[in-house]
Amino acid sequence: MFEIKPHPELSWSISRHKTLLECPRKYGYDYYASHNGWLRDADSLARHTYRLKKLTNLEMLFGSIVHDTIYQVIQYYLETRQVPSEQKLIERIRQQLNEGFIDSTRREHLWHDKPKHYTMLHEIYYSQHDRLPEDKIAKIQKRLGTAMNNFLTSQTFQDIQSPENIRFVESEDFRYMMVGDVKIYIVMDLVYRDLIEDKWVIVDWKTGKASAEDRNQLALYALYLKQRYNIDSLDKIVIRNEYLLEGYHKEHALNSADLVNVQNLFGMSIQEMSKYLVDVEKNEPVDINQFPMYQEERKCARCNYQEFCFRT
Repeated sequence: MFEIKPHPELSWSISRHKTLLECPRKYGYDYYASHNGWLRDADSLARHTYRLKKLTNLEMLFGSIVHDTIYQVIQYYLETRQVPSEQKLIERIRQQLNEGFIDSTRREHLWHDKPKHYTMLHEIYYSQHDRLPEDKIAKIQKRLGTAMNNFLTSQTFQDIQSPENIRFVESEDFRYMMVGDVKIYIVMDLVYRDLIEDKWVIVDWKTGKASAEDRNQLALYALYLKQRYNIDSLDKIVIRNEYLLEGYHKEHALNSADLVNVQNLFGMSIQEMSKYLVDVEKNEPVDINQFPMYQEERKCARCNYQEFCFRT
């Protein structure tokens, strides 16, 4: 049974860690000030913060829709052995992007009351215009065709089209793992076993540029998989990034140092997060004003909470 608590549970993920590094104030809004903001009787600040937390931008919306589309295409192929045309996939994604634009420009009142169920684009919310920048539209249009073409010709999708050689691990089988009292969230795009090579393959689809964190993210997933399925050797785990904009994949050869590094990262990150707690056991945070602001013009311009930080 769901229990309403005054403070959220302390959990960890790569994205949470990256948010803390980017700006502690944003981290405070994301993981503490917005807590319970979805409740009808929540105070106005929590509701407002939660609403801003749910803002997205055109690139993020595009990435989310692409990930959902890939999942649906794979499920459809496994059921029917048919592959939708590239053009059909492009039109499906374009339609969903248009729905997000319509939500943002014509359904703002619905988003205001139910921000989880409607889309509000950062570009619309903060510009107060019912249009998107032309350069962003052109960029997404270009990415749309590129991403779908590269997905359909990717190494992973080629593997999937030989289903007799692979066995999928259901996404419900991985959610989180516990390290001490801390829940570490695991959100893997795709996991399957290569029966021919006797390998476990972890795949992460990327709709952005490669970053230094990509390897750590996959190493975390490998650590979970090794523990969850009692895999005796790292040699049996393949971690693969599929970069859909560039049209290539990159596989990493894991070693024990990778797992040690990600465990050390977790330890140091949790220690840093604890600095912003009044009560560690209850995960009760300090006042939001005690979360420092890291001001950087480019990042602040993209932040969901800029109206809090730069009130006039």
